[in-house]
Amino acid sequence: MYTQHFRAACASLFASMMLAMTQASDPAAAVPAESLETETPIEHLIVIYQENASFFNYFATYPVAENPLGDSATPPPFEARPDTPSVNGLDNSLANFNPNLVNPFRIARLDSYTCDQNHDYQAELEARNQGLMDMYVEFGARPAKDPTQFCLEVEIGGTMTPVTDMGYFDGNTVTGLWNYAQYFAMSDNFFATMNGESARGHINLIQADAYGALCTEVKKPEKVWVDDGLMVPPCNGPVDSTTIMAPANENLGTLVDDANPFWDVCSEADETVAMSGRNIGDLLNDHGITWGYFQGGFALPSAPPAGCTVNQHPKVAYCEAIGNPSSCTSELLADYVPHHNPFQYYQSTANPMHLPPSSTEMIGQTDQANHLYDLTDFWDAAAIGNLPAVSFLKPPAYQNGHPGQSDPLDVQVFIVNTLNQLQQLPEWNSMAVFIAWDDSDGWYDHVMPPIINQSSTTFDMGADDQLLCGEQGAPELNPGARCVYGPRTPFLVISPFAKENYVSSVLNDQTSIARFIEDNWLGGERIADGTGVFPESFDAKAGSLMDFFDFSTAGKGQGHKTQRQIFLDPTTGLVLKQPPN
Repeated sequence: MYTQHFRAACASLFASMMLAMTQASDPAAAVPAESLETETPIEHLIVIYQENASFFNYFATYPVAENPLGDSATPPPFEARPDTPSVNGLDNSLANFNPNLVNPFRIARLDSYTCDQNHDYQAELEARNQGLMDMYVEFGARPAKDPTQFCLEVEIGGTMTPVTDMGYFDGNTVTGLWNYAQYFAMSDNFFATMNGESARGHINLIQADAYGALCTEVKKPEKVWVDDGLMVPPCNGPVDSTTIMAPANENLGTLVDDANPFWDVCSEADETVAMSGRNIGDLLNDHGITWGYFQGGFALPSAPPAGCTVNQHPKVAYCEAIGNPSSCTSELLADYVPHHNPFQYYQSTANPMHLPPSSTEMIGQTDQANHLYDLTDFWDAAAIGNLPAVSFLKPPAYQNGHPGQSDPLDVQVFIVNTLNQLQQLPEWNSMAVFIAWDDSDGWYDHVMPPIINQSSTTFDMGADDQLLCGEQGAPELNPGARCVYGPRTPFLVISPFAKENYVSSVLNDQTSIARFIEDNWLGGERIADGTGVFPESFDAKAGSLMDFFDFSTAGKGQGHKTQRQIFLDPTTGLVLKQPPN
């Protein structure tokens, strides 16, 4: 449990914190991105946030693809560039003598629509087994939810057992990502900040912590952990206005599982959580930096239907690859996923009714949209030269890569089409694009995350009360259920300033993205310094992303560096000889 001093600080400051939440801070006057003082020549950052893949799942054999003969669905063979560096991936020992119940195996391109794996907070700790990394089948694999999913089962001890989480793709399936790594930079030492599901990954992206929950789900109150056996009230909700306060008492908790945002009319009733504290959007507003979170399916009619299922899609690219059977094309998924929009959990940055921007010129500034937009708004802003300094792009659900819903082929279409367009904008010469993932989905990875924050709650206990995140009996000096770091995930940097064909092994995590924003635009200000209600946010501990860049020939302003552009085919992921129309 954390110290009495910290508990006393929570109680004494809670009233003032709640008062501050009711008063909308006046944001500083926004300044065009090109006019801002930045620490680096990067004036525009685009963060593409994908779903649910471990590093091993996408890059286990990089840069060597199997290129199987006779597979008509496989694009032309992937060939690595000369002198491509290796990664911390699959070696002979892991391939043939893996400590798990089965060895890792390659998943073919036409099997890329897989079942979802178990990526609960505790399950991921159990699968790692204190660094032995040998319990993934027991705690990570799940059976298929429908027969269209690829979900491998093998006989183990006389029982057919799901083992799909031991699978991986190669350059014949995640071809586009492998090609971007060939021409730009990637990491083989990047981690989710914490274990657990999508909501935590998104909240860590913008708050650099998952602590600060004011209230919890009605249906599953255990989704918020509160130390000392205390409780936070039920959220009820959702609500349609930020003038409505979230239920609260003097306690705060840690979000440990997926829940929907309290300030979002698309959330399911009685399945909401409200967060408190500052996020990166608040910091950007304070400094007058333009920004936006752009999500597929965010735009709604004035009277949204239940569940906000306005825009729906099948898995377009995957369905085309396997021949468009009716069982595939008839399976529609709503584009918008509430718990993939982290700013909706915070009263200061929510847009509960999904109001559109008052004009295209106001995108990135504070108006009724409150910096939350549909993806189409991003391209409208780009068309008139109004790109925000910082933009988060969240794909529609069918293109976000979440197993059991999406697939790598549809992910490729989204990423390639987005980057093909970005590289043809005038702002490309001052741009960086980060491609990151919200969590690992429970897929196997052989690298044990370093523990930089111990935790000893019941969520952190394995069999026989074995502590899985630090030493037994270690004092809990901070709020619990915050084991840091979580699983290793992919991370790529696409930019004219990115090192070419480069693999960084510098330790980074999701909060390194917030740190980059803070260092480049905010003078190194961090989200929480640990002096008040909230512990020091993990952006203060995060590794820098500077290793991915080479600014040695850069100068300030447009045209300061020769453009480096690589255009890919969105279907095959292979390099095009000329830009697409």
